Amino acid sequence: MRRKLAAGNWKMNGLVDDLAQIKALTDAHPAPDVDMLICAPATLIAQMAWARGPHPMQIGGQDCHAARSGAHTGDISAPMLRDAGASHVIVGHSERRADHGETDADVAAKATAANASGLIAVICIGETLAQREAGEALAVVTGQLRGSLPEGATAANTVVAYEPVWAIGTGKVPTTDQIAEIHGALRHALRDVMREAEAVRLLYGGSVKGANAAEIFAVADVDGALVGGASLTAEDFSPIVTALENA
Repeated sequence: MRRKLAAGNWKMNGLVDDLAQIKALTDAHPAPDVDMLICAPATLIAQMAWARGPHPMQIGGQDCHAARSGAHTGDISAPMLRDAGASHVIVGHSERRADHGETDADVAAKATAANASGLIAVICIGETLAQREAGEALAVVTGQLRGSLPEGATAANTVVAYEPVWAIGTGKVPTTDQIAEIHGALRHALRDVMREAEAVRLLYGGSVKGANAAEIFAVADVDGALVGGASLTAEDFSPIVTALENA
């Protein structure tokens, strides 16, 4: 059985005062039946790891450099994230792919670095609206998956998050049939390249909220969610965690 994962991505949000949300969230779910993960801005990772106390909530980064160290001003390496208290790191988010021109090869290199440092890589993939309307969604996401998976990827060091670009922060959500089609194709693609394909967790992301979480989590091969805006407060994220626990 794949253990469910409720992951939050705070993106470029959060100051020290916002760590109160972590206390509220751990108080609301003192013994969660699913894994909980918050991917924080780098400035908050160490403090967030402290703020969670003994709670099993995991802390992640939002990106890492492919190199362990070096002359890369402003970048953060996977060993630095690990040292700060992170257990996971997001790589290949559509905002990184679009804003920074990251390719599948770049993402695979970052995932390789993450795994080498003991971090679980949360590999993001997803099609644009133009690609979906052109009937290219399946080809795009399976191609991104194959190109972004590093050699040596396993169910223990890899999570895959499908986030249709057109649904991120827009309030638009694919139908459950559309989500099922993509997740089914991703599972099939994993079988072609990994021995542990059935054990890899597949997350859905894109305008997930407490109001639609249960419906999304009922879809086959949806093992949780990668949540953006709704992860910033315990009030919004807690119902998503609860929905996943009840799925």
